[in-house]
Amino acid sequence: MEKMAKFTWAISLLLVGSLIGLSGCSDQTTKEQQVKASELHPKKAEKKERAKKKEEEKPVIVNIIDPNTKDVMKTFTPKDFGYGIDAEKYKAEIGKWAKELARGTKESPGYDKRMILDKLDANDQVVKGTPQTILDEAELIENVFQASEKGGNVEIPLYVTASGYNPEEAASLGEVIVASFTTYFNGSVAGRTKNIALSAEAINNVILGNQDSFSFNTTVGPSDAEHGYQPAPEAVEGKLVEGIGGGICQTSSTLYNAIDQLAVGYIEKHNHSLHVGYVPTGRDATVSYGGPDFRFKNTTGVPVLLKAIVKKGSLTVEVRTSKTYQSVIKKRG
Repeated sequence: MEKMAKFTWAISLLLVGSLIGLSGCSDQTTKEQQVKASELHPKKAEKKERAKKKEEEKPVIVNIIDPNTKDVMKTFTPKDFGYGIDAEKYKAEIGKWAKELARGTKESPGYDKRMILDKLDANDQVVKGTPQTILDEAELIENVFQASEKGGNVEIPLYVTASGYNPEEAASLGEVIVASFTTYFNGSVAGRTKNIALSAEAINNVILGNQDSFSFNTTVGPSDAEHGYQPAPEAVEGKLVEGIGGGICQTSSTLYNAIDQLAVGYIEKHNHSLHVGYVPTGRDATVSYGGPDFRFKNTTGVPVLLKAIVKKGSLTVEVRTSKTYQSVIKKRG
């Protein structure tokens, strides 16, 4: 019996030893797997680190998108312009080419376009002009600045404004005269008479909607030989000289004295370098295509129609509107 007990105890001891041995093998295998995994882990981490670094090194690009064509018309790297170093200086750099985009350069026109006003033809039908287009430079600068951190596309912010009148009432705008002015000239001087007639025809029947801006140079266009203008005396730097288009300033000055009777707002106006005889001193408005312009904004509260009437030796500019607006149009106090 005692031998049997010893035998049983020996067997049990053997079994326990075997289990411990198996457990040790299992632990060893697990440790080996952990070692192999630990050997692989740094490689994965290193790979991820390289990918992250590569992503960080990838340059941030900003694309400027044309809103009309949806094409990329300019691409740049913010870092090259100093982004992240001096915010104000960076914005100033953006501002330089934002201004060029808006206003153009000698090589290319800008996005900004003055309004070409609608006109009435001989049958009181509207001849459409083109709306005003303005690139908001401040908005573009801010949008580019916001996109400069991560990159992306920035669409140029353009604002288009159509003329402020109802086309259905265009024909009635000539019903009543609310302002008028007449100047006189020597009708026997052929060149000057021709130039006055051409420029008067250009502003005749122009519709000025409420809040519309008028530009004499934009409306009349180049006063050169190609457009039918002839040599005539004109004031240049305090002297009367012969020049193509001499006489158009009488048209712009007559218009000024008519429109000035109403509550319009002036954008640009210049006087001649010497006294002109067709209007009182200081009541003239000199113009030159590509140079001084006569511009104003219709702030009378209602749409108006310009009429320019040339007779032998006289030019009359009338400002008209419909009977509906006659009592509410704002006049200069």
